[in-house]
Amino acid sequence: MSGFELTIFDCDGVLVDSEIIAARVESKLLNEAGYPISVEEMGERFAGMTWKNILLSVEKEIDIPLSASLLDKSETLLDQRLAREVKIIEGVSFALSRIEGPRCICSNSSVHRLDSMLTKVGLKEQFAPNIFSAKDLGADRVKPKPDIYLHALSQMGVAAKKAVVVEDSVHGVHAARDAGIRVIGFTGASHTYPSHADRLTDAGAETVISRMVDLPAVIAAMESWSGLV
Repeated sequence: MSGFELTIFDCDGVLVDSEIIAARVESKLLNEAGYPISVEEMGERFAGMTWKNILLSVEKEIDIPLSASLLDKSETLLDQRLAREVKIIEGVSFALSRIEGPRCICSNSSVHRLDSMLTKVGLKEQFAPNIFSAKDLGADRVKPKPDIYLHALSQMGVAAKKAVVVEDSVHGVHAARDAGIRVIGFTGASHTYPSHADRLTDAGAETVISRMVDLPAVIAAMESWSGLV
């Protein structure tokens, strides 16, 4: 096969418009716990991070332990909201219909949540069984660590230089780049913010798109730039 041999997608904020829902739930819980933060700031600072790591980060900042019950409360509330509200990112179906070769998902979300969201928006069959959750590897191996991307390369039998990743978060870009994979940044979900594209570029994304319909052409261009075609 010429060109890239594997296209890897993050899920939240790339395939499904779920990051904004998470930001709303988590912002409300943090405000109720005495840590004022807006929905917009949640997206800018913490998109791509697990709720557990968000809580740990906030605890370090304010030097006050947050209630352990917030962990379970967020998961329950978010699963309920996602089941009702999550939608596919516009243009994803078009892009998938025009990108050849194997594909997979690498996400910090749990297998249960991925299954629920992808089934709801009709994308599960487009990726199954190649849907990988970093939480399956261990709580200490989620993005921004590269483990989930290295795991996917191993499972799919593809070298890092022959793969490309689509990511919407700085943490995800760092994870992919540390795994040696080239990255396309994406800013087309509802949680995007003014400096989003610049931050993805600074983190290591080679280029950034705001419309998923542009992805096939960008992948083709990146193949040409590196002589893969």
